Amino acid sequence: MEIRPGIHRIPAPLGERFVALYLLVGPDGALLVDTGIRESITETLLPYLDEHGIDRASVRWALNTHCDFDHTGGNGALKRAVPTVELLVHELDRELTEDVQRLIDVRYGEFREPDGFDDPPETTAYLRSVSDLVPVDRVVQGGEELDLGDRRIRILHVPGHSPGHLAVHDPVNRTVLIGDATLGATVPTADGRPAFPPTYRDVDPYLATIELFRSLDPELLLTAHYPVYEGATVGEFLDESEAYTRAIDRVIAEQLAAAGRPLTTLELIRSAGSDLGPWAPGALDYAIFPVTGNLERMERAGGIRSQLIDGVRHWTAEASR
Repeated sequence: MEIRPGIHRIPAPLGERFVALYLLVGPDGALLVDTGIRESITETLLPYLDEHGIDRASVRWALNTHCDFDHTGGNGALKRAVPTVELLVHELDRELTEDVQRLIDVRYGEFREPDGFDDPPETTAYLRSVSDLVPVDRVVQGGEELDLGDRRIRILHVPGHSPGHLAVHDPVNRTVLIGDATLGATVPTADGRPAFPPTYRDVDPYLATIELFRSLDPELLLTAHYPVYEGATVGEFLDESEAYTRAIDRVIAEQLAAAGRPLTTLELIRSAGSDLGPWAPGALDYAIFPVTGNLERMERAGGIRSQLIDGVRHWTAEASR
């Protein structure tokens, strides 16, 4: 649906969740923000364009906010439907946007060796089945502007969830389209139930991204997997996202102090349980993304230390001086 003049929100199914694509339309062309999975293009976006009388060829650009499969998996299908579209991605996420095996190994397999955590085989098989990756056309760094004819749209570099995460600022509509750049306290299912933890990865860039969004004072904050945030709810969502990083610091400190011995990351997460959030055991393990980010930041600050024991990373609280 068109939620502001020239801003279309197009939710596409994603299992129990959804992924929202956004189309920013002007007289000189349109920008698509994210491509979802292959079926997001073939079964949702293209029928939407036809139903609303939007010329497919008017989609001049498609920007992947980041490398995750549910934001890039439709790239190939879009290219076949609109051969002239220019695919944009940040340089830091480019490799994982173009190569599904590298995405699996580098992003989703990051914790395979040091922590003994990996996606189950059926998840990896699903990811492969819905990902249609192709070479991108242009890399961006953040700061670039796209002219839609009636307004200029600015691309922002907003790392934290991934190193090359991008957002889009539409100042005329006081709107920021953020993909997964901030993630609240839980990622929801389509009907609002908690699905899994907010999977940011690098805490300090993530917090800087939240501050950048606040500084833009948006009236409308558009995400990939959450409701539309408007007015006061924008600040509430950003506050919730920041508060969750502090909550993880507290949980880590409590768990390491209570254990009195080195803990693996998964031991820490599983012993914390519902203190981290309201997720079932399998989903809870995905807290390894934000928890590792907080652990690494705490280690840099000198509060904890890591060591390999039998090839697995363990964490210990440093003794107070």
